[in-house]
Amino acid sequence: MGYPERKRKILKILEKQESMEVQEIADELGISAVTIRRDLQQLADEALIIRTHGGAMKAPDKHPFTAFADKESVGTNRKKYIGKLAAGLVKPGDTIFMDCGSTVFMMCAYLKDISPLRIITNSLPVAAAFMDIPGIQVNLAGGEMDGSRKAIHGDRAIAHLKSYHADKAFIGTDGLSVKNGLTAFSEKEAGISTAMAGNADKLFVLCDSGKIGKDSYLKYAPLSMLSALITDKELSTAQAIQLKGKVAKIIQ
Repeated sequence: MGYPERKRKILKILEKQESMEVQEIADELGISAVTIRRDLQQLADEALIIRTHGGAMKAPDKHPFTAFADKESVGTNRKKYIGKLAAGLVKPGDTIFMDCGSTVFMMCAYLKDISPLRIITNSLPVAAAFMDIPGIQVNLAGGEMDGSRKAIHGDRAIAHLKSYHADKAFIGTDGLSVKNGLTAFSEKEAGISTAMAGNADKLFVLCDSGKIGKDSYLKYAPLSMLSALITDKELSTAQAIQLKGKVAKIIQ
């Protein structure tokens, strides 16, 4: 039984059961637990399931980890607004990290006239945006390509990013809350974000107001690490009050 058939059967099982342990799925399909663990990780990477401790569960119908193209089209005006604000913090001569988030990508249109500028990124769309722009040097992380995210991920990409220093890091996030700080849906995303945040003098998080107060499942950074949160004007007064004193600065 090849992976495509196992994939179909695993998804069918989880559709009925909601969540199951690795050994239960292995017994159901008559396949080794080692193979099932590998399959579950691949399905999680494809955002088709959510990995749990010792097993997996069905992904919610509206999954937060969507393809880059889909994410780019959601809330475009908010993303452009936030991207423009973020780009305004970049100065000629800066070296900056940019992750593969669709909101971070919106900075590109406003950075093209800033020169000289060095950009270190794992995002293929970001790299392509500056391919022919004089005065802007792009350093693309090496590693495994994630087609759905149009980005480079993996241990090699993380090691690559950690070998550089930047003046500023611009990253997105799947969730942001006072209780849990910055959270991500995927370990791949969290690893990249952590590498960039830990190797920059200043950390700027681009996050639309709809994600504020919400958590994903993996915590990767406290709010105290942020130099500033860059968000849109729809941040509520209640949200702003909660964040006061937890985030050094909020830019709207």
